[in-house]
Amino acid sequence: MVQTLVLSSPAVMSTQPSRRQTAEIEVSVVIPCLNEAETLATCIRKAQRAMREHDIAGEIVVADNGSTDGSPDIAAALDARVVHVAQRGYGSSLMAGIAAAQGRYVVMGDADDSYDFGEVPRFVRKLREGYDLVQGCRLSRGGGRVLPDAMPPLHRWIGNPFFSWMARWMFQAPINDIYCGLRGFCKCSYDQLGLRCTGMEFATEMIIKASLVGQQFAELPITLHPDGRKSRAPHLRTFRDGWRTLRFLLMSSPRWLFLIPGLLLILLGLAGYGLAMPGVTILGAKLDAHTLLFASLAILLGYQSVQFAVFAKTFAAAEGILPPDARLRRFLSVATLERGLVAGTGGLLAGLALLATAVWKWEAAHFGSLDYPSTMRLVIPGVTLAALGFQTILSSCLVSILNVARR
Repeated sequence: MVQTLVLSSPAVMSTQPSRRQTAEIEVSVVIPCLNEAETLATCIRKAQRAMREHDIAGEIVVADNGSTDGSPDIAAALDARVVHVAQRGYGSSLMAGIAAAQGRYVVMGDADDSYDFGEVPRFVRKLREGYDLVQGCRLSRGGGRVLPDAMPPLHRWIGNPFFSWMARWMFQAPINDIYCGLRGFCKCSYDQLGLRCTGMEFATEMIIKASLVGQQFAELPITLHPDGRKSRAPHLRTFRDGWRTLRFLLMSSPRWLFLIPGLLLILLGLAGYGLAMPGVTILGAKLDAHTLLFASLAILLGYQSVQFAVFAKTFAAAEGILPPDARLRRFLSVATLERGLVAGTGGLLAGLALLATAVWKWEAAHFGSLDYPSTMRLVIPGVTLAALGFQTILSSCLVSILNVARR
């Protein structure tokens, strides 16, 4: 179980600004904050100036995650609305700030002055065109620009491009910079996603779920500036956070984590059976009973992996961790409990029949020595079929339990 997944919203307490907005708010700029006194005021002023110069009715929401350096006072003095977030984590801060936002659109960005909040109007223009999610892109592949010393080379040339490629490949996410924290979205579209990650995976979860439900993306090239903080290091940890991203991408895709590896193993096992049952010789090597054992192992492991794909997808859809999958619904409408029990029982009985035939041959030989290659061609498939049948019976029952309607 991933520790960053939560089932309830983080507790928040909102501090009202000293001057209330009189116009209807169109845009809320949400800034997560944890001891950002050095740069927070600069970020707030840039966002305020940009919205004022482009006649955007907006507000600044600072989601403070327990700062001890006076950051909340700085925000309040600049007429930003401060939301105090008790539960620690990047995702916790953003979820609380977005929940408190009053605007139709939300633009989020970090408080370290690496993002230019003067870009807010560009994001708003795209949102007004009807896009659900407008993602910033700092990398040259998407037209962005990284200033000297603004991003570690390992992040810029390896980590970020690799994980962005994984998001495009696994989820068809039309983005080139999965880690970019400057992004805008329609709040109603955000509410449909049901995001749960309280840590740094929050931004990745947003991209994945928006892709899975078919939201409309736009990508805007932006410039990444060097971190404006001088008194402490950034919160990001390269290898720890890289592993967390990889883990989350795989956990969000039972297809790539379980289904495809499982199907490949099954195909490998069936190929082994196809060659070993007739005793084919390849390059002087005769494929016999030992090959059948290896092939059976591949089939059993592959079948278990496919079952785990069904379990994971069913549970994730039922709990709202992943959006419902039409292909899974179609599969489960065919692979019902009753059909699974019939198929599993059939496989179990077929396996037992092969094993019984092997015992009968043993009895005919007066329980003496047997022709090993011939007998193993009954025993190995028999054991395999019996195991697959029994697994099918159990997995059909478990999927049926996971599909029980909940209130």
